[in-house]
Amino acid sequence: MHRTPLLHPTPRLHPSAMAYVSLEAPLARAPTTMSWTSEYSEPPPYEMCDPPTLMNATYPDKPSPFPRPQDVASTSAGLSRGPWLSSPRRNAANLSIPHLREALHSLESKMATLLSERDLLESRLEQAVRLQSPVQRVPNDLLSSIFSIAVLDGEEEDSITLSNLMLVCRYWREVAIHTPMLWTRIVMGTHRSVDRALLKLDRSRSAPLYICLDFSPRMEHGTVSTESIVTAMDLIRPAIWRWKTFHLTVPSRPQAHVALTRCREQAPLLEVLSIRVAHSMQEDHYSAPPLPLFERHTPRLRSTSFTSFNFGWDIALLSNLRVLKLGGYWNGFSPSVDVILKTLRACPQLEELVLRNMSDVDPESCASLISESSEQQDDFALARVSDTRTIQLPRLRKASFYYSGNLRTRTVFSLLSFPALERIELCYLDNVSPILECLRKQSLTVLPLRHLRIESCFLNELRFARLLQRLPALNSLELVDVEDVTSNLMRNFAAPPVSQTWVCPKLSTLSLEGCTSIDWETIRSIVESRLPPHSRAFPRQSARQASPSPVRPAVSSTSVSSASGQRPAVSSSTSSASAFAATAHILSHQPAMSSASHAVGRPVRIESMDLTRCHQISKEMVQWLRMYVAEVKCETVKSVWGEPSLS
Repeated sequence: MHRTPLLHPTPRLHPSAMAYVSLEAPLARAPTTMSWTSEYSEPPPYEMCDPPTLMNATYPDKPSPFPRPQDVASTSAGLSRGPWLSSPRRNAANLSIPHLREALHSLESKMATLLSERDLLESRLEQAVRLQSPVQRVPNDLLSSIFSIAVLDGEEEDSITLSNLMLVCRYWREVAIHTPMLWTRIVMGTHRSVDRALLKLDRSRSAPLYICLDFSPRMEHGTVSTESIVTAMDLIRPAIWRWKTFHLTVPSRPQAHVALTRCREQAPLLEVLSIRVAHSMQEDHYSAPPLPLFERHTPRLRSTSFTSFNFGWDIALLSNLRVLKLGGYWNGFSPSVDVILKTLRACPQLEELVLRNMSDVDPESCASLISESSEQQDDFALARVSDTRTIQLPRLRKASFYYSGNLRTRTVFSLLSFPALERIELCYLDNVSPILECLRKQSLTVLPLRHLRIESCFLNELRFARLLQRLPALNSLELVDVEDVTSNLMRNFAAPPVSQTWVCPKLSTLSLEGCTSIDWETIRSIVESRLPPHSRAFPRQSARQASPSPVRPAVSSTSVSSASGQRPAVSSSTSSASAFAATAHILSHQPAMSSASHAVGRPVRIESMDLTRCHQISKEMVQWLRMYVAEVKCETVKSVWGEPSLS
C-alpha cells in the first residue's frame, strides 16, 4: 500500500503580521567554516546529540525519520521569538565534525575508564574467591612441608616436581624459593651445571646439605679432568660445616687425594661419608692418606663406605658407626683381620656390615684350630689375631661377604655374636661350611634369620641341613650356582616324617638359579606339599578314624587350583601342559601327609621360584609350576623362528 509522506502544515499568518515580516532585514549566511577560536568551539553536551536533533540540524530540507509531536508546538512558539526560527545552520555549527569526534573520544575515554575499573573489580573478586579455597588458607610452613615431601621423598631429588610446583602460581613460587630444604641436595659432575649448584647453595641458607660429586669415568662423558673436581670441591668447601651427607666418586686415587685435601675443616653435622675410586685395580704411589679428614671431628658420623680409598685405616672415621662398607682393596692395601676386628669393636651399635672384593690374608699366618666335632681340619683353619675376645653386635641385622677372603671371613665370623641377624649373603667364598656352623651355633640361642643367599660356594650338605632345621623364620632362600645342593637336601623342604616338624615353614621365596643337580620330582613335591590344605587332597582326621578311605589317585591340577582358591588356567598352553603332565606321570602320587604335620601347622605357600639356567626343567614343567606358584622365573627359550616361547 502506497503511503504519502507526512507534510507538516504551514502556519497561516495574519495579514497584519505579514507587514512586520516583510519589513525585517534578511538574515546573514552562516560561515561555511569555523575556527577553533569562535564562541561555538566548545563541543555540545552529549545529552543534546540525540538522533532527531542531529538529523534536523544536518539535513534541514529533508523530512526527519523521527517525527515528534512537539514539532508543531515548537514552530508556533518560535514565531514569537522572531528571526531565530530560521537558523538551523547555527545549530549545525555547534554540531560540526570535529565536535562530534571530540564527543565520541570523550565517550570512549569514559568507557575505557569504566572497563578498567571493571577489570580491577573482577581481579579483586577472583582473588577474594581464590582466598576462600582451602589450599590458599594452608599456612606457609605446612605448605613447605608438603613441598619437601613431594620433592625429597625418594633417594634423589625430583626436579620435575619442583619445577611444576613453582609454575602453579606466584604464591607457590615464593613459598618454594623460601623453603631451604628444597635446595639442599646438590649434585655436581661432568655434565652438571655449576650455576645450578650456586643457586642451591644460596637458597638453602643454613640448612644441612646433601652433597654428591659424581665424576665416574663413563664412555659418554669422556676423560674426567682434575681441574673440574678441584673446582667443585672449592665451590662447596665453605659449607663443610653444613654437610650432612657427602658422596665422592672419582676415576683414580690421585684425584681422590687431591679432592680430599680440601676437607680440612670440622664437619659437625656429617652423618654419611662415601668415597669411591672407580679404578680399584690401578697401582699408584698414593699409598699414604692425604691428611686427617675433617680434623677427625665427625661426632655424628653413622655410615661410612670406602671403595679402594686408602685413609690409613684411621679409627676416628670408623667409630660408633651404624653402617660399615669396605671394598676394592687388593694385595698390600687390603685390611688385616686385626684391623677389621678393631673396627668392629669400635662400633658396638653396628647394624649393617659389608665386605666386598678384598684379597685374602696370607695363609702362612693361619692357626689351625680344630674342634672336636669337626670332620675336616681345613674347615677350621683361622687366621692369627691379637685379641680373641668375642665381639658383641646386638643390632647387626644385615651382613654381606662378597669375595672378601675365605680366611678373613671365617675368622671374623667365628668371633662375632649377632642375635638380631636377619639377612646374610655369602658369595664367592670357596667353602662356607665353617660359616654355616657358626650360624647354627648362634641359632642355639636366638637367630631371627629371614634371608639367606649363597652364591658360587662349596658347602657340606649335612651341616647345611642342620642349619635349615634351626631357621623357622626363614622366608627367602637363594642358592645360586651351588653344585653341592642336590635333591636329597631339597627334600627336607617337602612333607616331613611323622616325628619331625616342617623345615623353614615360612619359606615363600626359593631361588635355585644354576642348580642343575635337583630333579623335577623334588621340586614338584616341594610345591605340592606346601599348598593350602583342602578336603580332597587331605582327608579329615575324623573321617580317617571312622573308616579308612581307599587310596586316591593323583589329584588333577584343576581340582588343586580350584580348592586352593585360584582360578584354573584357561589358555590352551596351560591345558596342554596339564595333559602332558598327566600322560608323562609328572603329577605322580601325592606325598603322604602325616597327622603330625596337621598338629604342628601348615607351612606357607611358595610364592616365588627362580629356575634360571636349570636346563633339567622343561617348558611343560614350568607351565605346570605357574598354576601353583605366583611368580616363576626361568630362562627364555627361543623357538625355531627366533621368537621367545618361554619367559
